[in-house]
Amino acid sequence: MDIVNSINSKFYSPDTAINTKYLDPDYLFGGIVNFFKNAYQIIDFKLTGQIINIIFFVVAIFAIYIICYCTIRILELRKKEHEHLHHEIEEYAHKQAEKEKKAKEGGSAQSIRWDSVLEHISSPNSGDWKLAIIDADVMLEDLLNQLGFAGENLGEKLKLIDMEKYTSLKPAWDVHKVRNEIAHEGIQFNISQQEAKRVISVYEQIFKDFRYI
Repeated sequence: MDIVNSINSKFYSPDTAINTKYLDPDYLFGGIVNFFKNAYQIIDFKLTGQIINIIFFVVAIFAIYIICYCTIRILELRKKEHEHLHHEIEEYAHKQAEKEKKAKEGGSAQSIRWDSVLEHISSPNSGDWKLAIIDADVMLEDLLNQLGFAGENLGEKLKLIDMEKYTSLKPAWDVHKVRNEIAHEGIQFNISQQEAKRVISVYEQIFKDFRYI
């Protein structure tokens, strides 16, 4: 017995004994499961971050595309509006030249021009209302030139006029300001036909007071 115990103590001492937990199937299976679970979480986290970055990149590219597209479209519309207004002005100037040419053959040039103003103000097109106001303002400047008022343009002439003496010209400032807004803003300037007719009526009263039409 002493010999057997001696052999057992030699081969199965605490220092040389095998840890039995490594022989436990549950322990081994649980360790394998935990290993793959932790590995999946690490891979899943990195993959999720990459997907989010890709999504943000795609959204950013799409937003840049939309901004560029809208900018190009706005510039194209502005160009078309400018070309349309330029065409209308040229056409209007051509018609006015024809009417003035006919006026030389007979009749008053002022009456012909004023008839054109009334024709435009009665039009359903808002662009014609603006042209009517612009032409009426040109007629007003011609009137002041005939009256001998000094100034490089209509605005300067109106500033130099003694409004206490020429009371009929007091409303001219207001309608001239409307004309300036039309000239500066063009198509973007909005005015109702009722307001346009009111402005034309002011010009008309001034012309009648000075017997210009």
